[in-house]
Amino acid sequence: MTRRLLALAGALASAFAIAVIGFSSAAGAADAPVSHSPIKGSGSSWAANAIAQWQADVATNGGLHVDFNPNGAALGRSDFAHNLTDFGVSDIGYQGTDPSTGQQDSSLGRSYAYLPIAAGGTALPYHVQVAGQLVRNLRLSGLTVAKIFTGKITNWDDPSITADNNGHALPSIPIVPVVHSEGAGVTYEFTRYLAKEFPALWGACNGGKNVATEYFPTNCGGSGAMKSFSGSDGVMNFLTSSGANGAIAIEEYSYPLGKNYPSAKLLNSSGYYTLPTQYNVAVALTKAQINMNPSSPDYLTQDLDDVYTNADKRTYPLSSYVYAIIPTSAKDTKTNTTAARQTVGDFLYYSICAGQSEIGPIGYSSLPVNLVQAGFTQIAKLKAADSGVVLTNRNVSTCHNPTFIAGHPSENYLAQIAPQPAACDKQGAGPCTGTEGTANANPVDGKAPQSTATKAAGATTGTGTGAGTGTGAAAAAGSGAAAGPAAGNVAAGGTSAAGTGTAAGGTAATGTVVATTLAADDHAGPSRPLTVLVILLFVLGLVVPPILTRLLRGAR
Repeated sequence: MTRRLLALAGALASAFAIAVIGFSSAAGAADAPVSHSPIKGSGSSWAANAIAQWQADVATNGGLHVDFNPNGAALGRSDFAHNLTDFGVSDIGYQGTDPSTGQQDSSLGRSYAYLPIAAGGTALPYHVQVAGQLVRNLRLSGLTVAKIFTGKITNWDDPSITADNNGHALPSIPIVPVVHSEGAGVTYEFTRYLAKEFPALWGACNGGKNVATEYFPTNCGGSGAMKSFSGSDGVMNFLTSSGANGAIAIEEYSYPLGKNYPSAKLLNSSGYYTLPTQYNVAVALTKAQINMNPSSPDYLTQDLDDVYTNADKRTYPLSSYVYAIIPTSAKDTKTNTTAARQTVGDFLYYSICAGQSEIGPIGYSSLPVNLVQAGFTQIAKLKAADSGVVLTNRNVSTCHNPTFIAGHPSENYLAQIAPQPAACDKQGAGPCTGTEGTANANPVDGKAPQSTATKAAGATTGTGTGAGTGTGAAAAAGSGAAAGPAAGNVAAGGTSAAGTGTAAGGTAATGTVVATTLAADDHAGPSRPLTVLVILLFVLGLVVPPILTRLLRGAR
């Protein structure tokens, strides 16, 4: 009987050992040390503030070294094509040939995949001072904007601008349009909007070609007032300078937001003037048409035609996505080590997962869940090219992305709770003289922050900033109040109106949602082996004691 007891004990010990080894192997595979090496990227300055935030985060928390040069989307694609970088960032995909300039625009045979990394709005920051005060509540229709950048409107006292601001006129100040001098994605997104919505104006400006371009035709209207500068920093450095009174630019919202500079509210198709807050951008992009054919070379790229005309009154029409371009060939001549591919994969995984929770307050908008998951499949192509790349523990439920919440994967949560525009932002009313429509902080307790409007002395004033601050490398460029004190408002005739404080949580608004599908997690970690081990140990705990008791009694 003693031999039987020892044999049983040995068998049980062997079973336990096998279970532990099996779990350890699975856990070891998931937690195996991985190597990284420095990587380089270049491209969109539109996305640079978000990328700077992510660079700082992965350097601090993971020791990853990621160098990024915001030299413009066109050069970002070119650098990638010429094997100068490990990844590119661009607002658009390769065009083959630029339809406006005729320049070649291809990957030159380098295999690649696109994945969206952020959403945002092309803003219209401006510098207009009246009686020494910076005007902060300017409103413009798309037609007025088109006429400004094609040289048809040249002074801030133009009747069209007065009409946009409900009869409140600005003094005679020459308009100075400001554009990018490099091939810029922000220029492409802006000119695509002009080509679609105002083809006659734009075609005449662009040499008879009604097509989008990354290279703005300087002074196409013949006024000679337009200025161009390299990169987003160059544009904003001029715009905020003391000699720039009368200037208006096209720029990603993060830049004026970070400098506490005003952006014009843009008229949408429902007759409301809105800003590119993370909420209004999320609403607008529910109408974006995304290429969802995985076999297409343009998989995940965007068609924004329906965004421009989105009938939701919270829409900001000039909303779009920006993309990373990653190498996918096992024989890539630049990104040709496991360590480099691992760094690209880990950096971009962080960017489209946990990093999304940080970009709303600094002027961007987070990706919806379906695009995050599609991005996971694109990152997985790095492992397909190199089996040494480790892609474990990649689960969308860990992202803490404000566009989706636990238990509601089919809803774009930011779009659902986006605040409704203030009554004073409606065409024919206002304009608002407080901080209405500027709320940009992340949701708190399931609610979007909203400014609080009050009536005083016959004028609309308000309290609240859609503040939120950036951290890490992006803090200097991506923090500050969305509007600040409403000094120098158009409607207030240049006098300062009330408007300080912190945005209060508002009531959730019913809004548009976009259907998404949660795909199975192909890169789950050791949860299944752990579950098997726990079950086995539980069963052994139930079965072994009674058996041993009977055997011991028999032995006696």
